[in-house]
Order: sequence, then C-alpha cells, then structure tokens
Amino acid sequence: MIRAVVVALGAWVALAAAAAEPETDLGPSASADLDDSTVIEEVLVTGSRIRRDTSTARESVLHVLEADRTRTGLGSLGDVLARLPVSGSSLSTRFNSSGNFGFPADGGGVAAGTSQVDLRHLGAKRVLVLVDGLRWINGSSGSGVSGATDLNTIPASVVERVEVLLDGASAVYGSDAIAGVVNVITKRTEGVAANVQLGTHENGGAASDIELALGRNGGGTAASAHLTFTEQRRVSADDHDQTRWPKPGTGVTHGSTFTPQGRVIFSDPNTGNSVNCALNDGVVGVPVYDPADPCGPGDDYHPWSNADRFNYSPYNLTLTPSTRTGFFGRIGHRVGDRLTIHLRALFNRRESVNQGAPEPVWAGTLAESGSLMDEIVIDADNPYNPFGFDIGPGAFVTRRPLESGPRVFQQDVLTRYAAVGMEGSWTVSPRTFFWDANLVWARNTADQTKHGAHNARRMLQALGPPEACAAIPGCVPLNLLGGQADGGGTITSAMLDWIGFVQQDSSSQSLEGLVVNVTGELMPVTAGSVDFAVGFERRDQSGSFDPDPIVAAGDTAGLPAGPTRGGYTVTAVYGELQADLLDTRRIGKLDASAAFRRFDYSTFDSGTTAKAGLRWRPSTGFRLRASWAQGFRAPNIGELFGGTTRFDAVVTDPCASFLATNVDQTVIDNCIADGVPADGSYTQFGSQLSVVTGGNELLEPETSTSQTLALAWTPAWVVARPWLEDAHIELSRYVHDVDNAITGYDAQAVLDGCYRDRVAVLCDLVRRNDRGGIARFRNTLFNVGSIETAGWDFGVAISGTGWRVNWRTTHLAEYTERLKDITGLVVESRSLEGRTQSDRGKPQWKSTITIDRRIKGWLASWTMRYVHAMTERCTDFLDGSPDSLTNLGLCSLPDRDDNSSSGNRLASTTVHDVRLSYPLTAHWGRLTLTAGVNNLLNRDPPVSQSATLNGYDASVYDIPGGRFVYLRLGYSDGR
Repeated sequence: MIRAVVVALGAWVALAAAAAEPETDLGPSASADLDDSTVIEEVLVTGSRIRRDTSTARESVLHVLEADRTRTGLGSLGDVLARLPVSGSSLSTRFNSSGNFGFPADGGGVAAGTSQVDLRHLGAKRVLVLVDGLRWINGSSGSGVSGATDLNTIPASVVERVEVLLDGASAVYGSDAIAGVVNVITKRTEGVAANVQLGTHENGGAASDIELALGRNGGGTAASAHLTFTEQRRVSADDHDQTRWPKPGTGVTHGSTFTPQGRVIFSDPNTGNSVNCALNDGVVGVPVYDPADPCGPGDDYHPWSNADRFNYSPYNLTLTPSTRTGFFGRIGHRVGDRLTIHLRALFNRRESVNQGAPEPVWAGTLAESGSLMDEIVIDADNPYNPFGFDIGPGAFVTRRPLESGPRVFQQDVLTRYAAVGMEGSWTVSPRTFFWDANLVWARNTADQTKHGAHNARRMLQALGPPEACAAIPGCVPLNLLGGQADGGGTITSAMLDWIGFVQQDSSSQSLEGLVVNVTGELMPVTAGSVDFAVGFERRDQSGSFDPDPIVAAGDTAGLPAGPTRGGYTVTAVYGELQADLLDTRRIGKLDASAAFRRFDYSTFDSGTTAKAGLRWRPSTGFRLRASWAQGFRAPNIGELFGGTTRFDAVVTDPCASFLATNVDQTVIDNCIADGVPADGSYTQFGSQLSVVTGGNELLEPETSTSQTLALAWTPAWVVARPWLEDAHIELSRYVHDVDNAITGYDAQAVLDGCYRDRVAVLCDLVRRNDRGGIARFRNTLFNVGSIETAGWDFGVAISGTGWRVNWRTTHLAEYTERLKDITGLVVESRSLEGRTQSDRGKPQWKSTITIDRRIKGWLASWTMRYVHAMTERCTDFLDGSPDSLTNLGLCSLPDRDDNSSSGNRLASTTVHDVRLSYPLTAHWGRLTLTAGVNNLLNRDPPVSQSATLNGYDASVYDIPGGRFVYLRLGYSDGR
C-alpha cells in the first residue's frame, strides 16, 4: 500500500509540475477544508449551536461534498459514507438476511434495502443523524422498530454536503450522539438541473439514478423542488463462485440439514434401531422402509452423510434489489429585515426485496427450536407414513419444500417529513442575537410481505390423525416424506393451499418535535468575545411493530415474533459557551468552550451531560485542539418494548461431538455437568441455534466519555512553490468509553463463556434437554456491556493549479467489548480490533487516497481504497469431523488438535476506482458527461469462513465480482 501511494503521488505531482498552461480551479470540492484562514460569513457548524465563521470553528468536522458523492458513482448516501475510513460496519443493500435468521435482540428488525452509518465501529444506534441541523426519524423495517436512521430515506441527490462530526456531542444535540453526528445539509437550488446515471455490476445488477431539480429565488422568496428516482437490480449469489456455496470451498457439506428429499432421525420402537437416513430419490407413493435393515438396499433410504446436505446459497442475493422514489421541496420567505419563515417537506418511497431458500419445515422434538413445529407428530395412520408408528417424540424429520418456492420478502417503506421554522435576529447595540424555532413532524411506515411461509398449526393438523383432518374444512393430509419425485415435488398444490400463507407484517415510527435556539455574543473580552447559545427541545417518539396474526400466535413454521408498541417523551434544555481567552503575539490564540444539557425522559429519570474543549493557535497555520465529552443514548422503542421473538444465531456449540473435536477436558466436564451425555453422542444438526430475544422496559440509558486530541497544520512555505497552492495536515487521537451498554450477550460468547470458563451468569441463559441439546437459549436485553475503543486519524490534503490529492487514514488501535453481570463484574472480555465477527469487521487500518487532475477541461479522478488484513474464527458445527473447515484445508491458521480454536486470515485489499468527466458549456447551459469504473481491477473480497452468508464480510467489502461501470449525464442551466 505504501509503495502504491508513493508511486501515485510521484506520478501526479510530476504531471502537475509539467503542466504547460494554467488550468482552471477544480471548484469548491477541490479546495474545501484546505485553508482555515479564509474568512467566511458566520454560519452554524456541526458540533455547536453558536454562530462562528468556519475559520474559527472548534470542532473536528469532516465534509463530504456533492462532488465527493458523485465521484463514487453510488446512489445511496449510506454507501458513500461507508467508504470513509472513520466509518465502521453498518447495514447496506449487500445484506440479504432480513427474514432468514429472525429478529435481533434489540427489536429493530433487519430490512433489505436499508442503509445505515456507523462511526468508530460503535454501531449505527450511537450515531445521531440530522438533516439541516434537525433530528431525523429512525427507520422502519417492517420487521421491528429500529433505533437507527435509514439513510435511504434521504435521497442522495438533494444533499449539498454532509458534515460528519467525529466527537461526542450529546451535550449539544442529545441522545445518540456518542460516536459522532452526521448532519445532512440539503440543497438550495436555483434554476434547472438534471442528472441521469446508468451503471451495471460485473455479474448483472444494473443501477439507474434520475434527478430533476427546479429552483427560483426572487422578491424575498426562495423555492426549490427535487424529484428523484433510484433503481438497483439484484445480483444473485449463484453468479459468483465465492458466494455459490454455504462456505466457500466446501460444496454442499456445510449446507442445511433441511433438504428437498428429507431426512429422518428416530428410534424404531419395534426394533430399537436408531435411524438417521436420507431419502434416495423422491417417491410418488409411499417410500419403502425396511425395519430389519433401515437405510439398507431393501428400502428407499440410505445412511445420512454431509454429502446429503442442501445448498441454499443459490437462492440468496449478494445485492438486494430496490427502487426509491422521492420528492423534496423547500420554500423560504423573508419578512422584513429580521425574520425568515421556511418550510421543508420530503416524501420518499422505498420498495425493496430480499430472498432466501424455500422455508424449511420439520416435525419432532429433536429440532429443539421451541416452536409449535417441535410438537408436530406424523401420525401412524397418515397415508404417506411408511414406518407404521407415530413420528414425533424423540424424532426429527426435515424437509425443504421446493414446491413452495423461495422465501421472498418484499418491503414497502414510506417516509414523510415536514419542518416549519422561523429564524431571525435582534440587535442590542453593538451586539446581534440570532434565534430560530422549528416544528418537526415525521412518520415512517413499512409493510413487509413474505411469500413462501407455512402455517405450523395447519401442518400439525394435516400430519395428524386422518379422521381429525377430515373433520376440518379444507384440511388435506400432507405428504412430508415423499421428497422430490421425478423432478417435481410430492407436496401437491392442494396441500400447499392448506399449509401455505402470505405473511403480512408492518411497522411504523413517528417523530414530533419542537426546537428553539438563541445564540449571540454575551460580552466582549480583550482576546475577542464570549459567545453563548441556549435552547429548548421537546420531542415525542412512538413506534410499533405488528407481525402477521399467524406469526404473533406462534403458528408459523418460520420465526415467531410478538408485537411491539410504545413511545416516550423527552424534554431538554441546553447551554453553550465559547470564550476567547488569549490573543497575543507571543502565545497565540487560546479559546475554550463548554456545553451542558439537562434532559427528562418519560421512560427513566432525568439526567445531565456535559462537554468541554480547548483550542490553541500559536501561529496562523498551526492549531491544537482538545475536547472531553460525556454522552448518553436513551434506550429506543424496540429495546424497551420489543416483544418476545426468536433469532437463529450461527454458532458452534462447544458441547457438540466433544470427543471428536478434542476440546479441553474442562469443556467436556462442564458439558457433562449440564447434562450432555458423556459418550459424546450429542451432535449439532446445523449451523444455527434458536435464541429467544426480547425487550426490557427497565433498561437505563447508555453513558459514555470521549476524548479527542487533534493537531492541524497548514504549512506557510507552500505559498513559495509555484506548483503548490495549499497543503493541510491533520493528526488526531480519539478515545471512546461506553458504559451501561444495552446488549444481549453474543450467542457464541455465551456458549464459550459458559463451557470454557464456567461463567455462571452465562450458563443461566442456557438449558439443555436429556439428549444434551439446547432446549432453551434466552438472551434478552440488559445494561451489561461496555466498550473501550481508541485510535488515530491522519489526513493530508494538498492542491495546486489543476490538481488535488486527499489522503485519509484511520488506525483502530483498540476495540474491547466487555460483558458484565448485574453486579458489574466483568464475565467476558473480547479484543476485536483487527478481527471480523458476526459480519462486523473491524480492520485496524483503513485508508483512502483520492487524486484529481484537470487538463484542458477534462477532470480525471483516481481513488484507492485500502483495508488492512483481519483474522476470524474458522470453526463451525462440523468441527472434529473430516468435513470440518480445518480438515478441508480452508483455515490459514489451523488447529488440527482442537478445530474449535482454528482461525483464518483475511488478506489486505486495495481497490481502485477511476472517473473521467468533461463539461460542455453553451448559451443554453452546461452539460457534463462522466464515465467511471469502481473496482477497476475487479478485485474480489477475501474469503470469510465466519460470514453468515455469501462467503465475505458484507459490512467491509464490495460484493464479489463487484466491478461497477457507469455513465452519467448532467445538465445545469448555469444559475
């Protein structure tokens, strides 16, 4: 990476120095943020409510301009922000698991088409998103009540710039501003502008963006309107080798135990034989079963092996399709010299889809899912039962009914937003005071439709005694044991009509708020002034999740979920001071800032939070800034009021097949103490275990402390270089400590902590049955977590006539999660820097270099995105077997004695993006043609064996086969 940087810088500097004729300036995006000595009108800068010119802004704010967004070729604001080195792991359209695995413990649901922002790897819920300085509404997923903002509710084309505050700011803005603040500043368009972009990925997945903007300013009134349309088509997991199998390089061996032909596990009551068989081929009638030689040549079954598993991956998506249609309008009118009234309104509709393999169904108690499906018994008299006795207690019969088609989840999300505000000023000579007041109303509603669902209660009836089924109108006996016969399924359309249903879930969130601010100069002092801001905020938030009645009743073969409904009211006041302390030639300029907020929530007691900072400027080009901030995050609606739900976590049970996996004797002893058979006969059937989750109305807010020390230097010697105009260097150190974190225990951490370290509080969450399997795994939310993270940011921006280089790097030095019991005692600690786990990678180094060069009107851009190597667990439910990841040679850090300790290294990657544009200017306006390629060299992400889906960490990397080519045509009438 360093060598590539040196070569790139040398090449582009040489080009700049060799340019024969003067070039036009690159525009605002080229020079922004380079020189802090430029005097600009007083404005509000994210991080403070006090009006100051940008040259004296005291906060560390990263600006993402419209030129930066369009340079990426991306149509989602969340995807653009995810490329910043300071960004962590967040949801995007690369995730395809909204309904496949269940409902996360936080009650927020997971929806395809969502795009979130994460700073410092602290999670999207710990980032506050503002639009024009006002809190934006949280997302709705159709499967829960989210505590994070969905950036796909904000059309990217209406954004003028994004200001990213890299510091805690709860004292100024309130809850959620722990890792930072993302303030989206919308456009004030004048004239006519239009853009059309068409693009496609290497493996399909065409994308299109259409934008139209109109605006007019005159007579004291300014009005503008934006219409947007964005479409992203799907990319199938079957289109690339890396994503085609459950685990790359394993074929079907690590697939699902639920297969189209079916699997039967039971003990024959007539012979005592233990049966674990798979159907040879589908049978039109009734399969032949030989009780004297089960799975032998005389019947239709053979002994089960991992080669019989089902490859569900081809049904998955690596890029989920969606369309977004939006309208944004604003109008402002000036009344006299002191008052402006304005209105902003937005409507956005997102229609998105994700897909999974056909829904698995089963019968028998060995499934240990805790659902109604476990109670299903295939009656001895069922016309399709070849065994002659009931199959249910102590049995496990699986089937993957391809006849039902894939699970398809369709989301329809509507976002409506309106803000009415007034702002003005008054003068008490010689000082001027500014005030503003805003009323905000917003609503997010989401409907999710799931196709391919099955009614467990109707399956119970259809597999039960035939006479009982006959007495129920519409009931048709179900053939669960026939498999796929002659290429077609043995579950008939009449059977599907009885057991199938279309699942309808919905969720909503609403936000109503009043914000009033006053700011101005409090008093003059020798060094300058003491400025202040005070404000009041009142906010009402409510939300609900209404699962399908069949789901809420627990009668689904899929994942059960209870309803969520609740809300809260918060009232807060705050105050800010900024004071110029010194301004002397010898010492330079020294100023200080402080902020304080008091809040009162209807869901918990009142509290306070504070912030303080110092800034020293010993010379014009040198600045040193230090800040300390308290933060808090109130528990959100899903966390407080979330109903009881289930999440199927991908974990490895240390007690499964423990004699074969060679785990420590301590683990074996602890497993046996919990009732696991000492002969090691307990096996884990699949990669997932069911975890019961839910909210907790007794939750308290999270708290945090943040410290930042930053140095900025603008060298004066650059003015003496004819080929160099500006240079700016920044180095900062950050530390965030989050306490009282709201979390459920990580499922893998629970099992490891219980059986490896015998942590009582973790063992209490797990209860096993007589077979040794997990009969109950409860993991609701508590204030039991803490996070300590620290690192460095480094930035260099240099520019000259017609060229610019911007290099930003973030180093994650520490990221430690700790779990505590109710007394505060640490029971589990994990250092996660440089690791990927649970689809949330935390690379220690991320770097982005962007080089712009303009020659004779042509503008070329080259961006290099670097992600450092990471490590991961390389273990799953087949540890200890010949088919384990270790024994298949797929772990780069293998432990052949104890497969559960194996690891894997994900190599570092560098991705190259290029872009070329040319403007045509005439009397009718300006036309700009742009062509670009993201991932020019078509670099695939490193293979991840711990990834839940698709064989790579979707939170960090582009999709496999991710080269994206696009063309963009832009028009502006020149105003």
